[in-house]
Amino acid sequence: MRFRLFAALTVASLSLATVTAVTDAEARPRRSGKQTRIAQTGGGASKSTNVQSLVLKAREMFDDQRYEESIQTLSGALVRPGSKPAERIEIYKLLAFNYITLAKSDEADSAARAIFVLDEAFELPKSESPRFREFFEKSKKAWVDEGKPGVEQTGGPVATTDKPISIKHAPPAAQVAPGSVVKLEGSIDDPEVRVTKVELYFRSGAKGKFSQKTLAFAMGAFRGEIPAASVVPPLLEYYVQAVDKGGLPVASRGDSEAPLRIAVPEETSLMWYEHPGFWVPVGLAVTAGVVLGAVFGTMSSGEAQQSTIRVSVRE
Repeated sequence: MRFRLFAALTVASLSLATVTAVTDAEARPRRSGKQTRIAQTGGGASKSTNVQSLVLKAREMFDDQRYEESIQTLSGALVRPGSKPAERIEIYKLLAFNYITLAKSDEADSAARAIFVLDEAFELPKSESPRFREFFEKSKKAWVDEGKPGVEQTGGPVATTDKPISIKHAPPAAQVAPGSVVKLEGSIDDPEVRVTKVELYFRSGAKGKFSQKTLAFAMGAFRGEIPAASVVPPLLEYYVQAVDKGGLPVASRGDSEAPLRIAVPEETSLMWYEHPGFWVPVGLAVTAGVVLGAVFGTMSSGEAQQSTIRVSVRE
């Protein structure tokens, strides 16, 4: 009698363990699979996006009074390799327009001077805003009075042997928990020491304007962090940008159209019948039924009348 009761309890316990294990196995892949898909889609928009399309997009943003977003898009276009002089002039012009509108005179002056270096005869058409034309005229006069820095005596841009600036940085992780602080660090290879500041741009999700903050930068290395408030599901996007003394971008790791990505998975949200905890009391009830059935099935009718069986089920 006792041996049969022990055997029945053992079989029932193994059945409960199997139910719980299968339930957990079904829950885990559903969560981890989603996280993997988000992480693998990292990298943002295709880097093949051409400069001309970025300029057109930035122009639309400027017309919609989204000045900061326009600057971010133009900055990405400016550091893209292979741009033509005419495209760079258009980028600098739109940057100047945005900076003038935002009352950032130093940056606007740097953008205007960059145009004059490429095309000394450049002038804004009379159809442009008098505010912009006046600023460009004043900027050009100051540039000429200073001896046209950046232009050779022959009238063309100063031949430069500047080596390219590169930013060495990798995301700290493929994914992070919601509400955690993301610490970033990296270095800049800047042979001519042109970089004066390193900026971080970040946002939650894949749409909207990037927030901006200045990173600590010294001896060719930078570091900083993305605040926990911005680390929310489903993902975090960011990029790092180096600027020169004029406030213009000279290198970037990612950009507004092709940012770096870190997955931020949501916490598990299973239905009541999918959660492993639901099956614990159900499994216990099944166990009790199996035990009783096994015991009564092995007992004779006489034993059933004379024996008392107590089963205590606790969670």
